[in-house]
Amino acid sequence: MADRFRGYLPVVVDVETAGFNAQTDALLEIAAVTLTMDESGYLMIDQSIEAHIEPFEGANLEQSALDFTGIDPWDPDREAEPELFALERIFKPIRKAVKAHDCKRAILVGHNANFDHSFVTQAAERCDIKRNPFHPFSTFDTATLAGLAYGHTVLARACQIAGIPFDNKQAHSALYDTTKTAELFCSVVNQWKEMGGWDLVLALREEEAEE
Repeated sequence: MADRFRGYLPVVVDVETAGFNAQTDALLEIAAVTLTMDESGYLMIDQSIEAHIEPFEGANLEQSALDFTGIDPWDPDREAEPELFALERIFKPIRKAVKAHDCKRAILVGHNANFDHSFVTQAAERCDIKRNPFHPFSTFDTATLAGLAYGHTVLARACQIAGIPFDNKQAHSALYDTTKTAELFCSVVNQWKEMGGWDLVLALREEEAEE
């Protein structure tokens, strides 16, 4: 795995928020899916983690965003926890997975990844977390990859084209969207392998090493 992604472990993330501004709007849900590789070099889902989060003090809550996701931030059945506790609980298994795969850091995979990355980064800074496991700016964006591989950038439609079942009624739950994004990312990477793309990369690396 470390060799395949230049020492980075892909970790798929999806967030549900109370708006679009990572600095001012509340982070309400986060889910992460770590990936692993089988003996034949095919990417697959490993572990899933999720957390429901209490809005941080002074957070903005856009009603239009809440209406879209269907999340009631104050619903006691959410079993939401403070942002710091939630992030540490999400980050701990990610750090373990990075170490287990001999990688130097995690790299965030997301559908329109900059959005998820910005909210995770801002939340980690708010909580003064020193060991954010994710690369500070690099990401893998499945919207772009799906546009290349399947000709469509919308998650639901790209999954359908890739033969991945997608239930729109379950969408906009962080864990469901993360799982489907992970399946889509694995599909693109594994398709590239089946087409001989990874063999080409290895051949180019060998040529570079000989020069």
